[in-house]
Amino acid sequence: MKVQIMLRILFRLLRTRRASAAELARETEVSERSIHRYVEELIVAGVPIDIIRGRRGGICLPDTYRLPSNFFTKEEYAAAVNALLALYEQLPDAAVKGALEKLTRQQKADARDLTLSGYILVDSSTWGDAAGTSETLKFLEDAAERRACIEISYVDREGATSRRVVEPHLLIYKQNIWYLYAWCRKRENFRLFRVGRIRGARDTGERFERRAFSRADLPLKFRFEDKELVNLRLAVDKAALPDVEEWLGMGNVRAEEGGIFAEAEVPGGEVLLSKLLALGSGVRVLAPASVAAALAERAAAVCRLYAN
Repeated sequence: MKVQIMLRILFRLLRTRRASAAELARETEVSERSIHRYVEELIVAGVPIDIIRGRRGGICLPDTYRLPSNFFTKEEYAAAVNALLALYEQLPDAAVKGALEKLTRQQKADARDLTLSGYILVDSSTWGDAAGTSETLKFLEDAAERRACIEISYVDREGATSRRVVEPHLLIYKQNIWYLYAWCRKRENFRLFRVGRIRGARDTGERFERRAFSRADLPLKFRFEDKELVNLRLAVDKAALPDVEEWLGMGNVRAEEGGIFAEAEVPGGEVLLSKLLALGSGVRVLAPASVAAALAERAAAVCRLYAN
């Protein structure tokens, strides 16, 4: 029963992106207190739900969130689409048609993990993130093209979360990091936002007029070898949290019982060891054991270098 209610809440938010606790309570026939408890469990499970106070607030799911690409197998997708097609033939209902269109769009979107243009291929995801960053980039690109004002939930390096309405003008890829160049209405100026620090974004329904800027206005004055990928798991100290979030992406860092942990598939070898050494005592390698041993050996060598 509990799982069924949580799924009903999730699918309702996927459909409308916003609902009040009272609405969800009526639809699921449980108390508002239970709704908040189920929402908290969904958040712990990794669903980026926001609870916004005020007249226009509610329980919200960012427009950038989609179901994981492995939520359905290809066979399950095909079966669901065929079932909806058969139902629509018997009952040409608008709701059935809408569900069919959404499921078909999701199926097509799940197949686009990489962007291929001519002889250029861009994998827009962060390490270990097959869908989250790509979905956010697609949403931001679409918003810039449509001149759509968006509200973003942004987490700075100190961990402070702020909400702000921005006018997205340009996506920038610099030194393996994606940025959004946007006019920030809170600061009344252009700002450069790290896409990896945007926790959620939604379309406000408002459109904007593009503002003039040149390449010289962009604040862009700021090597990667082929290596075998390893499944890295780290215990993260709070002091190193901002750096780990920007390196691996916020979606791969989670507070669990016993501390903060990060997991991602990353390139091994010297590049990885150098990165971990730069983080110092802020992280501890839990897996793989081979990386932990190599790091310990490298750290011992550094200690010997300065022993005298």
